[in-house]
Amino acid sequence: MTRIVLDPFVADLDGESAALRAAGPLAEVELPGGVHCYAVTRHAEARQLLTDSRVVKDIDVWSAWQRGEIPMDWPLIGLANPGRSMLTVDGAEHRRLRTLVAQALTVKRVERLRAGIEALTNASLDRLAALPTGETVDLKAEFAYPLPMNVISELMGVDASDHPRLKELFEKFFSTQTPPAEVPQMMADLGALFTKIVDGKRANPGDDLTSALIAASEDGDHLTDEEIVNTLQLIIAAGHETTISLIVNAVEALQTHPEQRERVLNGEVPWENVIEETLRWNTPTSHVLFRFATEDIEVGDRVLPKGEALIVSFGALGRDEKQYGPTAGDFDVTRSPNRHIAFGHGPHVCPGAALSRLEAGVALPALYERFPDLDLAVPASELRNKPIVTQNDLYELPVELG
Repeated sequence: MTRIVLDPFVADLDGESAALRAAGPLAEVELPGGVHCYAVTRHAEARQLLTDSRVVKDIDVWSAWQRGEIPMDWPLIGLANPGRSMLTVDGAEHRRLRTLVAQALTVKRVERLRAGIEALTNASLDRLAALPTGETVDLKAEFAYPLPMNVISELMGVDASDHPRLKELFEKFFSTQTPPAEVPQMMADLGALFTKIVDGKRANPGDDLTSALIAASEDGDHLTDEEIVNTLQLIIAAGHETTISLIVNAVEALQTHPEQRERVLNGEVPWENVIEETLRWNTPTSHVLFRFATEDIEVGDRVLPKGEALIVSFGALGRDEKQYGPTAGDFDVTRSPNRHIAFGHGPHVCPGAALSRLEAGVALPALYERFPDLDLAVPASELRNKPIVTQNDLYELPVELG
């Protein structure tokens, strides 16, 4: 099996995803830093593995981890070993840690957030409208970032004064270019910041999910301080990064497919289709780390060996011709059915999927209603990916509002 080296600079994600699919349903890959693992690259096999009880989240199953081959200053260590939370356990323990979060993020409860999301969106659009006419705007920084960060912070009870520091630390947390010497301090700083937030909520609880987690622990659900802190960090990280990329990628896709954009803007195609096709075609999450095989597992005509690590390559899955047919590589807002798994599948499916869809479903139509002549300020070929192996993320999205 040929080993595919994932580019730490993510210069050509589409080409890399195509190479992964061409390698078969299970590809042998090398992550930045020389860490070896396997990637599932096709839709059907991914669904199978994501519900297979022989594939677990316990890092102690990983043979390379047992042998001490994964350094603690590896830039992706925070994603490989993020501490105990609903992300890193299975079975009854996973259900215990996930229950409160899942209850807070049901479709019905998330819908109650719509009015607040609309208000935040309109406030951001007002700020954009007040800028000098003709000025180039980074739509990611000025619109796509503030909305999900404000929404998830309000949900979790994180003060806006912490946003700049969170942004700085998460930039390092996700990047493959963080110098190894800075990784341990970055991890310690993240832990200290979230511990401070939890301690503040314990002293002054509010109407937020962090306070609810603390109260549940004190009422007998037995969440440890580590579990509360790590759950908060997980939800903040996943709750804003994915939605930022979803909004940015949707705008890029619409601007580079004007005929389809017109069909959406004239009401022929609903915005829901834009969101689902963006999630499939230019998914916000390119690779998810890690799961581990407790025994040899057949994957198509390949074998995932016992003790090996598995990543789910959502960028490759989304354009799998065996699932979506010969037009899998096309952006098509009329695609039906569109049964992608961009938010995962099985027990660990993303609990924030409904919230992310709602935010994008409010933000995108409001943006184009306010600025129907919006256009990219540079050719799409000049947009650059950030060096983040796990997130499909641009440095910026320069636009002219029109």
